[in-house]
Amino acid sequence: MTDLGIVIVSWNVRELLAACLESVYQELTADRGPRAAELVVVDNASADGSADMVRERFPQVKLIVSDKNLGFAGGNNLGIRSLGLGSPTSILQPPTSNLQPPTYILLLNPDTVVHGNALETMVRFMDATPQAGVCGARLIHGDRSFQHSAFGFPGLWQIVLDMPGVHGRLLESRLNGRYSRTRYASEQPFEIDHPLGASFMVRSEAIRQVGLMDEGFHMYCEEIDWAWRIKSAGWRAFCVPHAEIVHYGGQSTQQIKPEMIVALWTSRLRLYRKHYPGWKLNAAKWLVRRKTLAEIRRADDEFTQLKTDRRMHSALVTAYRQVIELYTSDCQP
Repeated sequence: MTDLGIVIVSWNVRELLAACLESVYQELTADRGPRAAELVVVDNASADGSADMVRERFPQVKLIVSDKNLGFAGGNNLGIRSLGLGSPTSILQPPTSNLQPPTYILLLNPDTVVHGNALETMVRFMDATPQAGVCGARLIHGDRSFQHSAFGFPGLWQIVLDMPGVHGRLLESRLNGRYSRTRYASEQPFEIDHPLGASFMVRSEAIRQVGLMDEGFHMYCEEIDWAWRIKSAGWRAFCVPHAEIVHYGGQSTQQIKPEMIVALWTSRLRLYRKHYPGWKLNAAKWLVRRKTLAEIRRADDEFTQLKTDRRMHSALVTAYRQVIELYTSDCQP
C-alpha cells in the first residue's frame, strides 16, 4: 500500500511548480522519505507550458491536464480520484476500480518548497495519532519569516476584524482565528480547526466518511469547509510545526485582483450558509455589507489621493458592489 498520495493543482506557475516538484522528489528519493508515495499534478488549463515542463522534467509524475480551470476543489478532487478515492469523472479520469488508495492524501500548493523530511514527519505524526483526520505543516515565507499555517473556523469577529483600520494586534489574535506564535515555536503538534490549504494532509478513511471537497467552492474556503465536515464527523485536526514547508503564497490568485474579491466573498457566503445557524448567517450578511461599504469609501479615498488609477478604482468599486448585492440577496451563491 502507498503511504502517501500528493496532489498538486497548478495554474500558470511553471517555475514555482518545477521548484516544488524538485523539493518533493529530493525527499522522496532520500533514505528518510516516506515509505511509498505517488505524486499527481493536475494542470488547470495553464497557458505557460507547465504541462510540457512536467512531462519533460518529471516523467514519473502522474500528470492530468484539464482543458478548463476546475478551481482548487475541482482540481484536487480530480487528483484524489486518480488515486482511487471517490468516483471517476468522464474522459479526464478513467475508472480505477483495482487501485488501492494511499493511507494519506496531501494537498500541496505549487508555490511551496518542502524542507528536510517534512513529508515523513507528517506521515509519522498521522501514524501515531489515529484520531487525527487532518494535519498541516508549519509554513514559512520565502525569507524564512513567520507565516500563519493554521486557523480557527471563521466567526463573526473575523468579519469585524477584516474591516479597514483594525489594529494589527487584533488581527494576530484568537478573535481573528490565529494561533499564538509560541505554539509554532515549541515545535510540538497542537490541535487546530483547520490548516491552510497549501499543506493539507487528510486520512483516506476520513475522506471515505465525509466525501471529497465541495466543488461549489471554485476558489477560497474549500479546505475550511472540508476540515469543518471532517471535524464534525468526529476527527481531530493538528498543526505539526516540526514539518517545515516554504509557502510563497498567492502566486496564482495575484494574477486577478478585483475578480478575486468577488470569488472570496462568494465562497465565504457559501461557507456561512453551510455551517452557520440562521441568526448567525443574518448577522454575517449584515456585517459583510457594512465592511464592503467601508471598502468602497477607502477605494474612493485612494483614488482621490491618486494612489490608484481610474480603471482600477472602477474595477474595485464594481467588485465591492457585486458583493453587497450578493449579501443583500437571498439567492444561493
